Amino acid sequence: MALGVIETRGYTAAVEAADAMCKDAQIDVKEVKVPGGGHVTLLTTGEVAAVTSAVEAGVEAAGRVGGDIISSFVIPNPHPELETYLWKKGGK
Repeated sequence: MALGVIETRGYTAAVEAADAMCKDAQIDVKEVKVPGGGHVTLLTTGEVAAVTSAVEAGVEAAGRVGGDIISSFVIPNPHPELETYLWKKGGK
């Protein structure tokens, strides 16, 4: 299992990235965070190879529509407690 993250500046770039990621590999988009200031963060999970490929495809797709990629990375085998902090219940 892996966690993939792409942070963009611009919602259009994030939508394009998410679409490309889902088309590229068997991954789950777990959450889309919009903290403000035009930043959008996509959090995805799946098998390590699938998430790695999907993140690469997402970064490329976001760039094609003029989106700024702030950061992207893949964490293979994330610690189980990380999920507690990322997918908080109650919308906080």
